[in-house]
Amino acid sequence: MALTARSSFRPICAFLLSSVALGALPSAASAADAPPTAKPDNDEIIVTARRRSETLSSVPIAISAFSGDQLAAQGAGDITALADEVPNVTLEPSRGTNSTLSAFIRGVGQQDPVSGFEQGVGIYLDDVYLNRPQAAVLDIYDVERVEVLRGPQGTLYGRNTIGGAIKYVTKKLDDKAHVQLRGTYGSYNQADGVITASTPLDSNGLVRVGGSFARLTRDGFGKNLTTGQGNYDKDIIAGRGTIELHGSKIFARITGDYTHDMSNPRGGHREIPGQLTGAPVLPNVFDTLSGLNSPKQDVKSWGGSIFLEAKPIDGLTLRSITAYRKDDSASPIDFDASASQDVDVPAYYRNRQLSQELQALYSSGRFNGMVGFYYLNATALTQFDVRLYTTVSGLTAYTDAKIVTDTMAGFANFTYDVTDHISLEAGGRYTWDKRGATILRQNYLGGGSPTFGGAGIPFGTPSTNFFGNATYTKFTPRASINWRPDDNNTIYVSYSQGFKGGGFDPRGVGVNAPPGVSQGQFLSFRPEKVDNYEVGVKTRLFDRKLALNLAAFRMDYKDVQIPGSVACTVAGLPNFCGVVSNAGKARMQGVEAEGHFKMGPLTLNGSLGYIDAKYLQYITLINGAPMDVAAYRKVQNTPAWNGNASATLALPVPKGSLDLTGGMSWKSTTYQFEIPNPYLDQPAYALFDASIVYHAPGGRWTLGVYGKNLADKRYKTSGYTYVAGDAVTGALTRNAQGNLIPTLGKEGVLTTYWGNPRQVFATATLNF
Repeated sequence: MALTARSSFRPICAFLLSSVALGALPSAASAADAPPTAKPDNDEIIVTARRRSETLSSVPIAISAFSGDQLAAQGAGDITALADEVPNVTLEPSRGTNSTLSAFIRGVGQQDPVSGFEQGVGIYLDDVYLNRPQAAVLDIYDVERVEVLRGPQGTLYGRNTIGGAIKYVTKKLDDKAHVQLRGTYGSYNQADGVITASTPLDSNGLVRVGGSFARLTRDGFGKNLTTGQGNYDKDIIAGRGTIELHGSKIFARITGDYTHDMSNPRGGHREIPGQLTGAPVLPNVFDTLSGLNSPKQDVKSWGGSIFLEAKPIDGLTLRSITAYRKDDSASPIDFDASASQDVDVPAYYRNRQLSQELQALYSSGRFNGMVGFYYLNATALTQFDVRLYTTVSGLTAYTDAKIVTDTMAGFANFTYDVTDHISLEAGGRYTWDKRGATILRQNYLGGGSPTFGGAGIPFGTPSTNFFGNATYTKFTPRASINWRPDDNNTIYVSYSQGFKGGGFDPRGVGVNAPPGVSQGQFLSFRPEKVDNYEVGVKTRLFDRKLALNLAAFRMDYKDVQIPGSVACTVAGLPNFCGVVSNAGKARMQGVEAEGHFKMGPLTLNGSLGYIDAKYLQYITLINGAPMDVAAYRKVQNTPAWNGNASATLALPVPKGSLDLTGGMSWKSTTYQFEIPNPYLDQPAYALFDASIVYHAPGGRWTLGVYGKNLADKRYKTSGYTYVAGDAVTGALTRNAQGNLIPTLGKEGVLTTYWGNPRQVFATATLNF
């Protein structure tokens, strides 16, 4: 019988693990030949938050950074794991997929993945901005470090970093031939394998080539009881190839990457029985009854970049970053999570982007400066059906929305050391941002739209048939005063500003525009902006055994964009309508603390975040009249309290060392949307992790066993709701029989998605 790629891969992982356990390895190489090992815990991570190399303790920004070795020691699988380590950060896969990212930092973010809505947190892969959230859940392999910058980064990173930025930095190639193999096997038949190799092509290491290949698989945490597929499984192929030129005054890097996510669609968990068919609430939250399985779930992403850096004279650095990226997603999204064809949404997402960035950095004596230019051309196409067959036989609301972005920006940032201890920083960015939209919404009867192979025929005129564009400009400044009384302390006060682009709602229904309001005005929404005021202290105490980073901030958030969708009526038929508004104002204020203590074999790590996030104004239409309902609205995906604590004990053992680690992370109540919902919102919870890792002498090989969510806690991460509630308070309403009232479809949509259950896995790493 022929073996599938997945089934044949697991024995390889098992062999790799058993080889390490039995010591079936070649003889150890000399220390000079061994690949780099993890730095001591007290060594500083070098970061590039201000586009130049600085130590984590000296950069005057609220930033967390994790080296590749630290992430490996934690058993981190992808960047969403950072949400348990960094204060005031939420990172989750978006509802029905493994690979679309919902990111929030300090209460600012975006969980709606359709074209037209911009992200609130910028994701960067080797300094290349990822314009769309699809394929942005980056798996961690071949990584040098990951940086999380909190607060708006509008000056150096531009639009859509209004909440912050996450930088994923891959490793530069070694000057010696190097091969690393990593294999993992664990719960739910998890079988991962990564091979990384690089070599210089000449004796001087001038030209180097390298690459990585990853195969990541796991059975589902549950089962789709309608289709028979595994639910919450993982099935990913990924690779990266690099060519580098290392000269005395020039560095060049050409990189290409590819990811193919073939995982099954994630089916949600119904929180109430089906109002039409009586579909039950399943006892296992990871099981589902979702019946939609077309189109076949499939996500492909690839891109390439060219990084050039030259140092023609002392103190001057010139850089060019050119990149092209493309991703295509096919997703069957079953909103009601039942076998009924009731709010079934087959969807395509097709994104393209071309970007160019130029930088000039100058450093001389007390002065550091940078000027730059950025250009992005991006196209985002979203196509989807909303099938309401239980409401009207064969009724489908089809949307085809293409959003084209052209944006250019010039920016500068300067730092001057007034004395040996005090420095002043000032910078700004001027952005020109143009958004073009082509939006078609058409009803079909008798089946789905032709885009998804349906046999439906158009019914009536399009409810939206819009072509137009809008241009936005914005200057975003930054200023800070930094005081370093000695090498162990940094104190800063800063002001920064960020903005997120405006646009057009692809789900809006143009024919519902009020009299005298054009489709363009009705569908459009303004940019939002944030003013951030921050004070921070970074200190090293007790002979630098204790590192403590503290920050306090206030963010004034204006013209807040609230995308959403509601049940509506179009041409006398029930429909699915986008409702986006610049609801008003919000205020976020809070504190963040991160600590690292090392004494002898014991290392303690921890973080704590508190945020008071509150809407000051939230305007919505109630019976056609504007009303401020801020008192009844919450800032979504932003728990007031979050933190973590862990301890690692390093024990010497014969022929190596053993690290024992235990830790916990916790979050207070999290609201999934602005309107509180007892079925969707997650009460406070804690997660417990542990690991034991053996390190062979010289870093030749490691073997670790990891446990995640050891208490097997069930916690919600996202969801959907289409049931009736009070227009002002949002409180759910019921009919005379005591049942919740569906507003879209007949079954009633109250669907949740859940975080990973307990997982235990073993990982072996071999270095040659």
